[in-house]
Order: sequence, then C-alpha cells, then structure tokens
Amino acid sequence: MSNPMAGIARSDTYSKEELLIATMARLFGDGTFMTAGVNSPIPAAAGLLREQVDPGFYVAVHGDPGRTPFVDGGAEAFDMAAQGRLDVFVFGGVQVDGKANINLVGIGPYPQAKKRFAGTFGAASLFYLVRNIVLFFPKHDRRTLVEAVDFKSASAIGPKEAYRTGSPRWLLSERCLFRFDLEKERFTLVSVHPGHSLEEVREHTGFSFDVTDRVEMTAVPTTAERELIRGPVRDALSKPYPDFARKLLARQ
Repeated sequence: MSNPMAGIARSDTYSKEELLIATMARLFGDGTFMTAGVNSPIPAAAGLLREQVDPGFYVAVHGDPGRTPFVDGGAEAFDMAAQGRLDVFVFGGVQVDGKANINLVGIGPYPQAKKRFAGTFGAASLFYLVRNIVLFFPKHDRRTLVEAVDFKSASAIGPKEAYRTGSPRWLLSERCLFRFDLEKERFTLVSVHPGHSLEEVREHTGFSFDVTDRVEMTAVPTTAERELIRGPVRDALSKPYPDFARKLLARQ
C-alpha cells in the first residue's frame, strides 16, 4: 500500500489530502454508519468530516478505543453489513479494473504472484452487502487502474440470481472521480481534480471509461470544510493516526 505521508502537496488554500477528504465525504450520500480501518486515514477523516456536517452520521475508527463500538474485532462489522446496518465502506487495494473488480492479494498470476499483500479478508461479501461502496485508489496510473485485475478479491459483477444489496458506486483517485454504472458495467468520469485534465486521466488509466458531454472540475474544499478538517477532524485523528494528523492536517 502507498505511504499516506508521501507526496504532500499544498496550494495557497488547501492540500491534496484535504481535497480528497472533502470529496470523499460528499460521496457518503444518505448513509448513517461506516467503519474505517487502521490503515485508512483519509477515509476516516472523510467520515469524521461527514459527522461534523451531518449529526445523523457516525464513523467507527479502528485504532481508537473511544471510536470503536465493537468488542469482537472486525467480525461485528460483517454482522452489521448482513443486517443492512453498515451503509458506507471505503475499499482500496493493489489494483482496480474497469468493471470495478479490486485486487487485494498480489501482483502476477495467482498463486505464483511475484508480490503478495495482506489478502482479501471479507471484501467479497461486503461488496454484496454494503449499498454504498467507495473505491479509493489515490495512486492513479496504469499499474493500479488496470484493464483486468490479476486476482479478483471482490467483484461488482456477479450472478444475476444472487442476493445483493450493495455495489461499488464511486472510484476516487488523486486525479479524478468516477461513478460506476452497474447496468453498463462501466465507469463514467464525473470530474477531474484541479490541476489535472481529461487527457491526463486517459493517459494514466488502463481501462476504458465513459465521458459526459461536459467534464466538470472537482469542487475544492470550502472554507467551512477546511476549518473543520484542520480543527475537530484533525483533533479526532490524533489518536489513531498521529503522524497523519500532525504533518498533513496541520493548520497552515
């Protein structure tokens, strides 16, 4: 996985990380509960930001005992998903392809992958049960956004007769935001982040995607969002992600 401390990029008003946090928080829709893992500072920050603007929303952050309502590790999150009570989940990984399949296992043909990672855990089941899945792949290049993943850890496309309440809806990267159309089995480009372009996104994306008549620019964090990120959100991140809170979300 990429180092969340790498590539600090700031403008006069907001950082790259703040743009991703604010954009992701807006993707959580009308959900009320999400959980963020121990290696997910930006998704956790996005959930905390959403809490600040939506009192009905709550994010459980593993690594912070005060924000972990579970007493049996990650197992309870799967119980909540099966009960329809886990509304939002953010997935990353090694690769993602144009059909919203993700790879959490390794690079190269399985089982002789030339590089192995932590593994799939429960991604396959959560892909079917969580109604709003956001795919987050901050590193946007042709080795990460590929035509076909080397291993399907979780798939957006499955048997038509299978019971399914959830699916990936979004793919957010350092360059742009895509929306996934389950019927078309394709991504559509929603917006390009400031400083990037459609041509650049095409150049660095390994799968084909649809484009609307007018490609929008991703909305930058508002003054209110920046103040929240640099204030209560940063403070809440200081326990589970102290380095991220200190170095990336410090007030300018």
